Amino acid sequence: MKTKDRIILGALTLFNQNGERNITTNHIAAHLEISPGNLYYHFGNKEEIINGIFDNYAQELKIRFKPMAEEDQSNMPSVQIMLSYLDSIFELMWNYRFFYANLPDILSRDEKLKQKYTQAQLALHDNLIAIMNNFRDSGLIALEDDELQALTKTLHLVASCWINYQTAQLSDKEITENIIYQGMLQMLNVVRPMATEQGREQILALEAHYRSRVAASC
Repeated sequence: MKTKDRIILGALTLFNQNGERNITTNHIAAHLEISPGNLYYHFGNKEEIINGIFDNYAQELKIRFKPMAEEDQSNMPSVQIMLSYLDSIFELMWNYRFFYANLPDILSRDEKLKQKYTQAQLALHDNLIAIMNNFRDSGLIALEDDELQALTKTLHLVASCWINYQTAQLSDKEITENIIYQGMLQMLNVVRPMATEQGREQILALEAHYRSRVAASC
């Protein structure tokens, strides 16, 4: 692995474990057993490292939430498609939890990063609308266009703000996988009242799946 990539991954690990505010470039260099000069050869400061981490995150958003082609969707059960998307949300929230936990502060320090974040979220919103339209076409939800837009925005907000909210509630406790699984359940709770009978059955199955994960992670 290239040194630049090692720095990004090492920093991500430390930020997630200890909080981004508590980690310096010297901490990252020591963790990787490289000199600070070697680190600065690749990144001028910590903000550049955070930008590198975000670029990886934004690329994952594009890949994981690309709407499925119609022929692919017809060959996979709807419940499996929903599970795939929910697991992607979980993995992103867990793998980049430092970013979700301290988003306003991180963006306030870097205008360039804020612009990249805004662009990534706009692209994600368009993909989410397409995904939700696919679920509507599959008969899982029965909503008008404005209702579907509102539901999509609510789900997007829950996913984006769940860790930040929980961090404020937990004070000095760390974010765990259990907490993120509870976020998955919260999103399913939002969708369930708006689902068709067919959709409700599948959502209840997904809720049981994530409750079992919560129990296993306790």
